[in-house]
Amino acid sequence: MHKSMGLDGLHPRILRELAGVLTKPLPIIYQQPWSTGEVPDDWRVTNVTPIYKKGWKEDPGNYKLVSLTSVPGKIILSELSQQVQSSQGIRASQHGFMKGRSCLTNLISFYDHVTHLLNAGKAVDVVYLDFGKVFDTIPHSVLLEKLENHGIDKCTLHWIRRLSAP
Repeated sequence: MHKSMGLDGLHPRILRELAGVLTKPLPIIYQQPWSTGEVPDDWRVTNVTPIYKKGWKEDPGNYKLVSLTSVPGKIILSELSQQVQSSQGIRASQHGFMKGRSCLTNLISFYDHVTHLLNAGKAVDVVYLDFGKVFDTIPHSVLLEKLENHGIDKCTLHWIRRLSAP
């Protein structure tokens, strides 16, 4: 409900306020493309906007890309995320891109773990790595394979492949 509307002009608040009326037609609308693997063209259209992160503003690498997509796509992404989390596809140690988790929660968790080890008289070695641009280079095929390994059904995987195809 607190997401912005996509290029379809449909605001999530409309779906929330009309939920009682839409509970019967929406599953039918969503079921057809999912079961056939066909993705409506307007669900594949997105408006990509660069958002400044840090550093020199003239450097394109200092911007993250945010895509505004259709509300149905956001709903499906939310459901898929919940399915992956419930199948243990995302570990409890994962903090990035998780609701309610951040760099700060990761740091607190790390600090707590190291403190317990030190209190137990154990040695701790730390190696710092910067994965700032890593998600810009992961092939979709690798992500889809991981989803399959975590129990996402074949019909959904086929649909995701079609959705992410150029």
